[in-house]
Amino acid sequence: MTVGVESDGRERLRRWRLVLGGESEKGTGCALTGDDLAMDGALGALYGAGGKKEGSGRRSAGGDRRASLGASAPSVARWLGDIRTYFPSSVVRIMQRDAIDRLGLSTLLLEPEMLEAVEADVHLVSTLLSLNKVMPEESKETARAVVRKVVEEIEKRLASRTRATLTGALDRSARISRPRHRDIDWNRTIAANLKNYLPEYRTVVPERLIGYGRSSQAVKKEIVLCVDQSGSMAASVVYASVFGAVLASMRTVATRLVVFDTAVVDLTDDLDDPVDVLFGTQLGGGTDINRALAYCQSRITRPAETVVVLISDLYEGGIRDEMLKRVAAMKAAGVQFVALLALSDEGAPSYDREHAAALAALGAPAFACTPDLFPEVMAAAIEKRPLPVPDPAAPTTGSRG
Repeated sequence: MTVGVESDGRERLRRWRLVLGGESEKGTGCALTGDDLAMDGALGALYGAGGKKEGSGRRSAGGDRRASLGASAPSVARWLGDIRTYFPSSVVRIMQRDAIDRLGLSTLLLEPEMLEAVEADVHLVSTLLSLNKVMPEESKETARAVVRKVVEEIEKRLASRTRATLTGALDRSARISRPRHRDIDWNRTIAANLKNYLPEYRTVVPERLIGYGRSSQAVKKEIVLCVDQSGSMAASVVYASVFGAVLASMRTVATRLVVFDTAVVDLTDDLDDPVDVLFGTQLGGGTDINRALAYCQSRITRPAETVVVLISDLYEGGIRDEMLKRVAAMKAAGVQFVALLALSDEGAPSYDREHAAALAALGAPAFACTPDLFPEVMAAAIEKRPLPVPDPAAPTTGSRG
């Protein structure tokens, strides 16, 4: 029992030593060797005193955290190899993200050998898309391969469930008046025949049956994804592009994808390949939601069968009152309007609370949505029932990035 307690104590000191860095060696009495020393070096290069945008250096003989990644591709490539050796993929992605943000390594991602060394994830894709316009030709093919890998992973995780959920919603939304017994929608049938209730028999006589529609190849709904491509919405752009491609593959849905900043770009023709969609975006810049909604409104031909999904943090640079009037007009015409503050796993973003409150007053609550919840949100919109709005998590406010 004593041996086990001592072992637990040493492991606790080791962990604290790795967390606190080299200067804590005297306080913890724990010296690192072997792989632990290499792990500490990798952590120190990013989070230690040398972990800043300027300067370079190597781990000092005393083992403190004065090491730095520097600004050279070879040193960063070695560091990327080290963290992949000593940490699991989930941790590697976090460390890569911090390295890009803390050390200003974005420009190094323009080099093909760097792109081949990184662990690809949504954050990395967002960074690559922001560099798209300055990326040299010799790096573009490698960048597209990295983006495609992430897109395919996302699509594999979400596509089947999205198609199944929306197909069910589309079938249920197409009601028929002479259904077979197994296709009867009993809730709606009873509600429609309450006037025929017979008290003496304690039953409802269903003069009119309402049933679920049978599947057909006709276009039943039109879906417009209107996506803010400003820098703060990068992850949302990635997920929206994948979902747009999935929806476009469904014959019973007509899907349009529109991205915007101060200009509006219709990427519908590229929906067969979400990678082409992503490289057609331009992250950054201002925002004109009103202009984007005006374009979407002009393309609606069947308002009662249309769902418009605005994905934006609602920091409007255009005409606020006109934007709200457009939303009100679309809803009055029968359009199902959905406002998502984000479509990502990153939680509730900073957003314009005043605009969110104004949309809620129009019957269009704005909320952050995870990719896993998105199919349920779309199914509810298609069936014209209340949206599954998650409990708010007290999002932060502030200026947009």
